[in-house]
Amino acid sequence: MIGAMDAAPTQLSHLNASGEVHMVEVGDRPASDRRAVAEGFIAMDPAVLALVLEGRAAKGDVLAVARVAAIQGAKRTWELIPLCHPIALTGLEVRIEPSADGRGLRLEAAARTTGPTGVEMEALTAVQVGLLTLYDMVKSADPAMTIGPVRLLSKTGGRHGSWSHPGAVPS
Repeated sequence: MIGAMDAAPTQLSHLNASGEVHMVEVGDRPASDRRAVAEGFIAMDPAVLALVLEGRAAKGDVLAVARVAAIQGAKRTWELIPLCHPIALTGLEVRIEPSADGRGLRLEAAARTTGPTGVEMEALTAVQVGLLTLYDMVKSADPAMTIGPVRLLSKTGGRHGSWSHPGAVPS
């Protein structure tokens, strides 16, 4: 977090001029097309990964359940994160694939809306809930699974325009 500790309270959007927490007013902002993409990883034992990829896990189609959970999580972000606005998602794509290192799974969520506020939190929540669901579905086979890192890869739209994570590889 570069500069996060040095920032004055008035520079943070969820703090008012007195440094008090508040919900940001977005009603006067123009609607724009917005998109955010986030990713996360879950590392697991190779034998468990094989069970998941081959659809042989005891609880059934683990990947399908995780995709649905990610979508559900994104839709309920405003209920989980105290200062998030309820927004109308116009789309959410979830991809789950073996990680590049072959030691687990990579989950990517791309959220979209047309509105006055962004969808970064929805994309990140989708990733976290999807990964937690993967963990829950196979934890009996590998309780040592590790979740992380999770990060925002990119966002477009809004007052600040487009942004991409400096270390992100375009997908």
